[in-house]
Amino acid sequence: MLSIFVMCGMKQQIIGLKELRQNINKYYSAVQKGGSFIIARKSKPLFQIVPLDDEGTWERVANFTKFKKGGVSIEDILKRI
Repeated sequence: MLSIFVMCGMKQQIIGLKELRQNINKYYSAVQKGGSFIIARKSKPLFQIVPLDDEGTWERVANFTKFKKGGVSIEDILKRI
């Protein structure tokens, strides 16, 4: 089932989690073109998929594969904070 959700004057499609899983390439392409979607399960919104505002905002701060082959677990990192 496909619905339309209006928030702050902007229309967004609500799609089911199953629909997203079955048609991930379709939604991936739509997000790359600027589309956004609200993902719902059992008629309750779960999360929203939106395109990044600026791809230049992400930067690598640490490459944990240099510390340990396969990376470092989040549990190990949190223990040391």
